[in-house]
Amino acid sequence: MHELTIQEIEKFSHDLNQDAKNAVVGRAARRSGLYEASFNDHVSQKLTHVFSTELDTNNVTNQLHSGRCWEFSALNVLRHEFGKKYKAKDFTFSQAYNFFWDKIERANVFYDQIISSADKPLHDRTVRAYLDLAGQDGGLWHMATSLIEKYGVVPTYAMPENFNTNNTEGLKENLAKKLKKDALVLRKLVQAGDEAGVEKARKELLNEVYRMTAIAVGEPPKTFDLEYRDDDKNYHLDKNLTPVEFFNKYLSEVDFDDYVVLANAPDHEYNKLYALPFEDNVNGKYPNTYLNVPMEYLAQAAIAQLKDGEAVWFTNDVAKGKDNKTGFLSTDLYKFEELFDVDMSMTKAERLATGEGTMSHAMTLVGVDEDNGEIRQWKVENSWGDKVGNKGYYVMSNEWFNEYVYEVVVHKKYLTKEQVALAEGPAEAMPVWDSMA
Repeated sequence: MHELTIQEIEKFSHDLNQDAKNAVVGRAARRSGLYEASFNDHVSQKLTHVFSTELDTNNVTNQLHSGRCWEFSALNVLRHEFGKKYKAKDFTFSQAYNFFWDKIERANVFYDQIISSADKPLHDRTVRAYLDLAGQDGGLWHMATSLIEKYGVVPTYAMPENFNTNNTEGLKENLAKKLKKDALVLRKLVQAGDEAGVEKARKELLNEVYRMTAIAVGEPPKTFDLEYRDDDKNYHLDKNLTPVEFFNKYLSEVDFDDYVVLANAPDHEYNKLYALPFEDNVNGKYPNTYLNVPMEYLAQAAIAQLKDGEAVWFTNDVAKGKDNKTGFLSTDLYKFEELFDVDMSMTKAERLATGEGTMSHAMTLVGVDEDNGEIRQWKVENSWGDKVGNKGYYVMSNEWFNEYVYEVVVHKKYLTKEQVALAEGPAEAMPVWDSMA
């Protein structure tokens, strides 16, 4: 154990003050903040809002104060498909609708996890992780598609946003509290060998979760009338549709079985299919899997899909190198190392292994800019409204793509035969603390 000495501290102070530039940059940093003091305005010379391949999109969505980016991004992919097919690019789907069902289904899976781990102590690493996930509203691609496959989709007007969908903290906090208490009830019944009591309790507890979610979010519609005007101002009306009928009728060409999550996790072995079973939110639907490959395959597949006119769902570490004013995502945006004169560089694998790198956000690729085969930049549709970035859109440098993008969702036809075979094969299940969670 090392104990700091006064002599060491005096040496630190001496080294700081003998370099005059530290006083200059210190004044700037304290006056304007670290981000402004290290901002690199030369980035604007490299990033533009012009793209060689660009989807015809318009208005952006806004998840406000919620962790529903994964749902927003998945529904953005679908709405762009709907807009292209029916000439209705301003049409939007209800995120509140799928959010409701996620809460019910996720509680059911949580009870399964608690029941199956009831023989382990509460301080067990896996049990503790399950409890920490209780009530959360973040998610992944397969979680969104599982909900859509089972419950369908509805237009925004059929189940609009409300205070609690836009601000999920209250519901999240109360569901977490309830689920953790439920965990104690179920564990006690399992440990007593009361199988009938476990099933009876599960139904009663799920009934309460349904009631809580319905009070906070509202009950989902069972049927609705589809009514809209297309881009040519033509009127359309299709009455008395169920959400599943709507999805199957109007987006019949979308088969989620045809899509693969391509990932780049260099702290994992490449050319392997991994599963995150603790992230599954709907029993009997899509398991959360990802095919880990080198980064160039993510770029190639994403570009091919964009050139075929289809948006690309992707996960990333959005907090790194982001400026909401300019809408730039760049590894060169902030010069923190120059500001502090400290080397903080890490590889992508090192960031994942230490927790410095995380899949913190999901967005949608809607364009790319190439110059004679060289990727210059990407167009990104976010779900933070039109007051951030460039009317809700971001320009992402290709360097940022390589460093901070972890997953893209692409059609199987853009993969190699070997990759398709891997994606359709068995997956290695990862623990709940996996870096790609």
